[in-house]
Amino acid sequence: MIMDWDHTKPIYIQIAEWLETEILKGHHKHDEKIYSQYQLADMFNINPATAAKGLNILADEAILYKKRGLGMFVSENANEIILTKRKNQTLKRLVHDLVIEAERLHVGEAELIAMVIEENKHRKGGTS
Repeated sequence: MIMDWDHTKPIYIQIAEWLETEILKGHHKHDEKIYSQYQLADMFNINPATAAKGLNILADEAILYKKRGLGMFVSENANEIILTKRKNQTLKRLVHDLVIEAERLHVGEAELIAMVIEENKHRKGGTS
């Protein structure tokens, strides 16, 4: 992953989100050891304290758990926690913004839904 250093989102949040995505993709299974703050710092050329902050966010959310002296591990319910969080935060915010923009552009509900369906077909390789 390439970090977006100029983005308004703090680097430690980007680290946490990247790790969440890695877990969702199945690159890290439950009870598997995750990268250390030093590995992350080396991977992304950042301060280890910044990497630790990203890891601690995930630990605070019970996505990761700590084993004293051994590091951080993926929790058993990590996938469910991440999915719920992203649905309730990210998708709801995106839908809210989409609906507001549609209203500005005088796009009705039926047209907006049709656009979503069309995009979904396109992403699944359907023709349009």
